[in-house]
Amino acid sequence: MYAAIRVRGKVNVSPRIKKTLELLRLDRVNHLALVKKEQKGMLEKAQSFITFGEINEETLALAVEKRGRLPGNKKISKNFLKEKKIASFEELAKSIIEGKTRLEDVGIKPILRLSPPKKGYERAGIKKSYSVGGALGYRASDINKLVKRMI
Repeated sequence: MYAAIRVRGKVNVSPRIKKTLELLRLDRVNHLALVKKEQKGMLEKAQSFITFGEINEETLALAVEKRGRLPGNKKISKNFLKEKKIASFEELAKSIIEGKTRLEDVGIKPILRLSPPKKGYERAGIKKSYSVGGALGYRASDINKLVKRMI
């Protein structure tokens, strides 16, 4: 399971990439979407506007607990999880990563709205690739550090 975060805004986006970002549900800056491994081609197509990598269970559980929302912009409570017969946020994160459930199936909005990262993005800024010191593109498991800074 990949976590994709939109880093750059809407100006000067080609129509093909704009459509790809719509399909990924990444309409605004600092939104996080969970993407299946099979959709990696879409992520690579839009990598000049997003950053992505493999998210782990611990980070996903923390993100859903702190930033997950129900319809009506309500926070997720332990009581809600009990109603859905889920023991904890960690169990929910594990089942999502394994592909057994999705956020929508449980009744949680599929997009997590994050704040800008504490201490900012990487040194080279948001117009260069992660491999050369920027913030864009594939960052493997380093996405977990970025998500924790954005929660």
